Amino acid sequence: MQQTALITGATSGIGKATAKLFAKNNINLIICGRRPEKLKELQQELATLTKVHTLQFDVRYKEQVQNAINSLPDDFKHIDILINNAGNAHGLSSIQDGSIDDWDAMIDGNVKGLLYVSKAIIPQMVDRNNGFILNIGSIAGKEVYPNGNVYCASKFAVNALNKGMRIDLNKHNIRVSAIHPGLVETEFSEVRFKGDTDKAKTVYEGYKALQPEDIADIIYFVISRPYHVNIEDLVVYPTAQASPTILNKNV
Repeated sequence: MQQTALITGATSGIGKATAKLFAKNNINLIICGRRPEKLKELQQELATLTKVHTLQFDVRYKEQVQNAINSLPDDFKHIDILINNAGNAHGLSSIQDGSIDDWDAMIDGNVKGLLYVSKAIIPQMVDRNNGFILNIGSIAGKEVYPNGNVYCASKFAVNALNKGMRIDLNKHNIRVSAIHPGLVETEFSEVRFKGDTDKAKTVYEGYKALQPEDIADIIYFVISRPYHVNIEDLVVYPTAQASPTILNKNV
């Protein structure tokens, strides 16, 4: 039976690369994001490979999440794989200088958004006694770095929720896994630096960062293992990066 995967944050970066790889491997897709034009563009690109349905919503708002999931047509209601990829980073300030609006955006998106989407989909997996949830965390959820404070806290929460999901859903035969990437060359830094593209570019200069396709490959490897195999958690760095604070540039 052909599987169906729902991917949040599918209009760019890791989510988009994962959608493309899943489509090539004959997985039906529910691609989710905030930008309708990007969703439509990706749907048109992948529709020649597999069945694709789009959902436009912001994971930060529980009503939007639930309404979107409830609106799924019958062909897409059965969700086998959930990729909790949507998230954000805002600012890089010390705790005393941080913006409360930035804090809210990160906690609402990275923590509450993951919970809202999971809550909308887990019941059907429990009913079937089958399913796979893969949460995209970060090395920021493994080690706190200077000025990372609230972003790191939000990703530590993802790490904890991943473990909590796996424990609670174990009796329902549901696999739960997480991938924690280091520096990946996406729109991440542009968002973090509030659209300052010049500043964002400097993050990826002088070394080879991970690419979204690198993480998509790993995601597909994890979800395609035999069902009795559950890979708990993977930390992935570019070779130039040894930790959140150690980066060998100009190698």
